[in-house]
Amino acid sequence: MGNAMSWKSSKPESAKELPPTVVVAEVRRPHGLRGEVVLTLLSDVPHRLEEGSELQLVLPSGERKDVVIETVRVQKGSAVVGFSGSKNREDAETFRGARLEVPRDLVPPSPEGSYYFFELLNCACNDCREGYLGRVVEVVEDGGGLILRVDDGGRELMIPFVRAYLKRVDIGTGTIEVDLPEGLVETCTSPS
Repeated sequence: MGNAMSWKSSKPESAKELPPTVVVAEVRRPHGLRGEVVLTLLSDVPHRLEEGSELQLVLPSGERKDVVIETVRVQKGSAVVGFSGSKNREDAETFRGARLEVPRDLVPPSPEGSYYFFELLNCACNDCREGYLGRVVEVVEDGGGLILRVDDGGRELMIPFVRAYLKRVDIGTGTIEVDLPEGLVETCTSPS
């Protein structure tokens, strides 16, 4: 599984509920006429998308179905796959916008001091001066690093996920403590 970041964390104080499944790819669109689709890859585990791999497909409606990869061609950052039973473009069109997930217990543990994106989601963010900032609702890669999109229900804040601002990341308790420069919260806040 890709998208791991390295920083030191403390020992968990109480358990955080992690999702039972992890998204490993998203279906962008149909490809060709034989029922194949183009995926955006969200995992760098090499065997995750091989012929015969079994995954759970989650349609935009929320409906879940088990799928088996019949064909696969991996390209830079994406893949073209055909699922068993998908024989034409109309079949493939029904998968547009779906997510492919695997059970969390199939995801290898993140290296010591590193975090997967799914581990950071829903963590409470606290600043040493401002206090509670909200919960992480998205981890954004912006080309220059990672940004945590934090929402407290009334405002949205984009926090750079950099060592200079991090005091403590505790995935076990679902908390991220930061020491943001004075004025950053006001500068980076927008109404949600």
